[in-house]
Amino acid sequence: MSRIAVVDVMRALRDRCVPWAMAMTVALGTGSPTTVANSGVGGTIEGIPADAGGTVPQPGGATGGQAAAHTYFTDVVLLDQNGEKVRFYSDLLQGKVVIINSFFATCRETCLPMNRNLAKVQQALGDRVGKDVRIISISVDPTVDTAANLKAYAKRLQAGPGWYFLTGDKQNVDFALKKLGQLVNDKRDHLSLVIVGNERTGLWKKAFGLARSDELVRVVESVLNDQLPSDK
Repeated sequence: MSRIAVVDVMRALRDRCVPWAMAMTVALGTGSPTTVANSGVGGTIEGIPADAGGTVPQPGGATGGQAAAHTYFTDVVLLDQNGEKVRFYSDLLQGKVVIINSFFATCRETCLPMNRNLAKVQQALGDRVGKDVRIISISVDPTVDTAANLKAYAKRLQAGPGWYFLTGDKQNVDFALKKLGQLVNDKRDHLSLVIVGNERTGLWKKAFGLARSDELVRVVESVLNDQLPSDK
């Protein structure tokens, strides 16, 4: 029996008009939505640093679901492997299919095999990565995993455009991880899960990150092919 485990609950909850934060709590295992919503750090509003532009910019023409996603994830600012600032929702998630995992660069156990799996997924998807799809690997050890260290790590994996290795201020990184249900007290306890989401349609799945890469590709393709009723 395949070791891959897929959970597909997000859209069913959304279609029942369950509040978006509650739906994400169930889909991604993020804990109490009240706790998550109020988990900002000093000097932030909804987890957005004061130097990130103040209020959250509203995406033009966003559907109600996208507006709710924007409010939930926020534009908390992180750093990619090139040292560039990125807004979590607007620059990474909005309108895309995303493949998300957590890791740390000095991990000697599951991280490298999991990310090698994602490298195979990247290869299988070809130029869709960077266009329709983004791979997002978030460090659970941001004080050690500097942008320069992550750039070297990405090079080892032959990561191409559209694969983001994220670090940054620890409070900001922890905020983003908590939104995804990936926050841990000890970096060695990070989850070997891959979250695959279609932000536009609201379909989110979780899969075992050490499953065979072809199985992960099938999960990604199922999310890529998801459509809203208005698309049909």
